[in-house]
Amino acid sequence: MTLDDLRVFVAVCRAGSLSGVARELGRTQSAVSQHVKRLERETGVALLERRPRGVVPTPAGRILHEAAAEGIGALDRALRRIGELADGEGGSVRVGTGGATVRHFMAEAIVGFRRRHSAVNLEFRTETSSRRCFDALLAGTLDLAWVTIGPPVPGIEQRPVVDLPWVLAVRAEDPLASRPAVAAADLTGLRLVRLPPNSLSGARLDAAFTGLGVHVGSDTSVADWDTALLLAELGLGHTVVPAVPGLRAPAGGPLRLVPVPDLPPLPVGWAVRRWDALTPLARAFADTVAEACADEDATGRT
Repeated sequence: MTLDDLRVFVAVCRAGSLSGVARELGRTQSAVSQHVKRLERETGVALLERRPRGVVPTPAGRILHEAAAEGIGALDRALRRIGELADGEGGSVRVGTGGATVRHFMAEAIVGFRRRHSAVNLEFRTETSSRRCFDALLAGTLDLAWVTIGPPVPGIEQRPVVDLPWVLAVRAEDPLASRPAVAAADLTGLRLVRLPPNSLSGARLDAAFTGLGVHVGSDTSVADWDTALLLAELGLGHTVVPAVPGLRAPAGGPLRLVPVPDLPPLPVGWAVRRWDALTPLARAFADTVAEACADEDATGRT
């Protein structure tokens, strides 16, 4: 049994596919299968169950996967911390984000962090969903991920940083634009520009509408809220978006942002494998972003 055997096995359990891991690692499917077979010979039990659409760990496989994933993650974190000690002030922090996360939540924090840790390499990876961020954290390829806070995820710790209120984005000439606030019930019957249904923030908005008995439609689905705002500004539809830090509608411009206080705020923040196992640099960056968001939130309330 080798460390490489265990790494491949953990990757297979995560992906649910031998062929997918083979492509990811640049190996043949036969080579990936040999790693699993070697583990099965040494443990004396079957570790994977073949299914029509891939593989899943057996009960014994789940035990090994949980232990191996935790051990490999701890080893990788230790090696990175040793590397940081060797680099002195250097090192790296790997961050998973959404398409517009850096601009809305991290721009100021990055500047402040860079001033204090100029030799540190910040690596940002754009992921298409919170689920993909969680997978990357479990695989050990990210230190931190900025996500919409959702239900508990095995092996992941989530920490809310800021609650975002919702606003309706409309053209200035729209009848709703002159209101100081809009009740959620007033949106009934509107066809909104929406995020895809697999988006956690979009799903939370849908759940809020359902809980309030509000029925809205959609003609358009977009990949991110910035695109939804652009379509609203162009007069191509209404949209309800979270009031991310720095979101403003310029006075005299074509767009208006009207609060929708009935909708529960959207919690966003950090996801990690384990907070107590973060490297000092990763923790410092997470804290810097949280402090910047708190300052922005306080400024927005005054």
